[in-house]
Amino acid sequence: MKTVFVTVGTTSFDELIEHVTSAEVIQELKTRGYERLVLQVGRGAVLPAADSCSQLKLEAFRFKDSIVEDMRQSDLVISHAGAGSCLEALGAGKPLLVVVNDKLMNNHQLELARQLHTDHHLLYCTCSTLTETLRNMDLSVLQPFPPGQPKNFANFLDKALGLK
Repeated sequence: MKTVFVTVGTTSFDELIEHVTSAEVIQELKTRGYERLVLQVGRGAVLPAADSCSQLKLEAFRFKDSIVEDMRQSDLVISHAGAGSCLEALGAGKPLLVVVNDKLMNNHQLELARQLHTDHHLLYCTCSTLTETLRNMDLSVLQPFPPGQPKNFANFLDKALGLK
């Protein structure tokens, strides 16, 4: 079953959960052949019920000891732009669409997403452009992130955040 896994990490990003479960986004996912939507909603106030989506099989949870299996079983990961979530998805070798929370002050998430996009490792958008990004996305342009090199990722983060 073609699956999308959405993660907000340990944060609260209700706007992402609301957008990804909107009729427009659900229709776009269905059009692209996705049949299952798994949501990790973190500390957010929004926890959609399994029966709230008639077009896709919906599962939602707050936290698990590990989301490795959820990522492994997914065909697309939609994530907030936290460095840990990005690294986990890229390390799993899954196509990644990062949704930047543009409401955050001093938003380093945008810098990280922009650099990883420039290097062709992920696609990124905001909540307001999520539907359009899904409609136009071409996952074939994405290149794998070199695995097992935490030092390289740390250097990459420093570069993306302007620390080097």
